[in-house]
Amino acid sequence: MSFPPDFMRAPAKVVRRFRGSQRGSAAVEFALVAPLFFALLFAIIETGLMFFASQSLETALQDSARMIMTGQAQIANYDKAGFKQNVVCKNVSILFDCTNGIFVDVTSYSTFSSISLSDPITSGNFVDNTQYNPGGPGNIVVVRLFYQWPIFVTALGYNIANLSGGKRLLSATAAFKNEPYGS
Repeated sequence: MSFPPDFMRAPAKVVRRFRGSQRGSAAVEFALVAPLFFALLFAIIETGLMFFASQSLETALQDSARMIMTGQAQIANYDKAGFKQNVVCKNVSILFDCTNGIFVDVTSYSTFSSISLSDPITSGNFVDNTQYNPGGPGNIVVVRLFYQWPIFVTALGYNIANLSGGKRLLSATAAFKNEPYGS
């Protein structure tokens, strides 16, 4: 029986030793799985934060709309800027830049069936066609708040943006009939 020469035995021995070694396999597996894990983790965190911000905007809307429904905003003679500054901005959380970021739309109607709301997104851009008309006693009023929320994880393939520039338009809406506050 003939044995291979010594220079042939050394590489075979190294290959056998490399194949049987388990050292470093956890590091290699983690390096393969980590980018997907962190991308998913950041996407979950960002989505949760966005839902929290949306709920905060909804809460601010309900508190602000109550001022119109009870006639307090009309009695105080607020215009659009005054209502935003004195009522809406006092109800929003620290998540929002109220002065430059929140848009207020207050529209009055005679009946619920006459409500017609326009889509504020055109070709991926937010169109500010908001107005301020709180109506009088007994009028139907629709109050909407809009905020362009920045999205950061879109580069990783998780894109929930509905505006150009990597932003998502958060909106909150309330429709109600004004109370007979003048009587």
